[in-house]
Amino acid sequence: MIVFQLIQKPQKRGAEIFAAQLSEKLEKLGHKVVLISLFEGVCDLPFSGEIIHLNRPLSKRWFDISGWNKLAQLVKQYKPDLVQCNAGDTLKFAVLSKQIFGWKSSIIARNASTVSGYIKSKSTKKINEFLYSKTDAIISVSEYSKKDLNQLFPATKNKTTVIPIGAENQIIHEVDWKETSRAPFNIVHVGGFTFEKNHKGLLNIWKLFLKEQPDAKLHLFGDGPLREEIENLVNSEDLQSSVIFYGWVANPIDYIAKADVLVLPSIIEGLPGVLLEAMFCKTIVVANNVGGISEIVKPNETGFIAEKGNEREFASLMKKAIDLSTSDIANQAYSLVSENFSNEYIAQQFEKTYLKISNGKN
Repeated sequence: MIVFQLIQKPQKRGAEIFAAQLSEKLEKLGHKVVLISLFEGVCDLPFSGEIIHLNRPLSKRWFDISGWNKLAQLVKQYKPDLVQCNAGDTLKFAVLSKQIFGWKSSIIARNASTVSGYIKSKSTKKINEFLYSKTDAIISVSEYSKKDLNQLFPATKNKTTVIPIGAENQIIHEVDWKETSRAPFNIVHVGGFTFEKNHKGLLNIWKLFLKEQPDAKLHLFGDGPLREEIENLVNSEDLQSSVIFYGWVANPIDYIAKADVLVLPSIIEGLPGVLLEAMFCKTIVVANNVGGISEIVKPNETGFIAEKGNEREFASLMKKAIDLSTSDIANQAYSLVSENFSNEYIAQQFEKTYLKISNGKN
């Protein structure tokens, strides 16, 4: 089987990293995978196979006849059985290319978030309804994401299945905290500086937590459009001695493994891979109860969950997690992930779905 995996651009973001890891595992299962990035970007992705960079300018993300034609030419050349669209603009790019240039390969949309959180107008809803209507199948990352999509677009119900994100068994390297942190407790957050990740809320939580643990450090990994605003807020709130910015790092899992707790106070999620990575490293997680997080984080069993918006509860659970950092919770979380969420197992689930779609068209 020949599969195209479309990503927005080369970047250290969950959707792109998972697409690359999935591609690697699919090739080991005997399939030909071509990873195609649509827009300009520079980043090494964990895939040893063929990568094609279309290098389209972001200014053309809404209308790009030339780019859609380039994809159509690649479809004509490689004749893929399936074109999987991984988040963001990839679905729009593939659907419009197929509609205009008439290629026949099946389109799969990977729904890795909570779609309703991004639908802000009737026109946006109409556009997305059209795009999803042109897919042959939809793979949602969690039951919550599937339910959210199906409620928003009822016509997707019969073609949506759930396959979660996987965790990669990675070698952990010894690393040092930035600025020679010698804090008794180190808390990490990994994610882009976007509104979904709720860094403002995290800083409010952090101020509450510091009242209990004044010597703790918060290590922020990632970059994005809101980073400067959050840096300014850290300075204005006089938090610069306890909040440390790292930007993007090559292997954030090294720091996740070293941390006492990983926090994720997001307001929109699908099923974040960073939680699985932390659980695989036996690092306790505290997260907001959004998206499919409750499907893997079971309170007092595999981690801790706070209700979205309850910052005081979140800070209290961080304190509880610190006290239990070597408890059975970490071991139970590790068992859950290692037994059910390995990328090898997840790739097999994708393969079964691909074959079902391919056989259904023949």
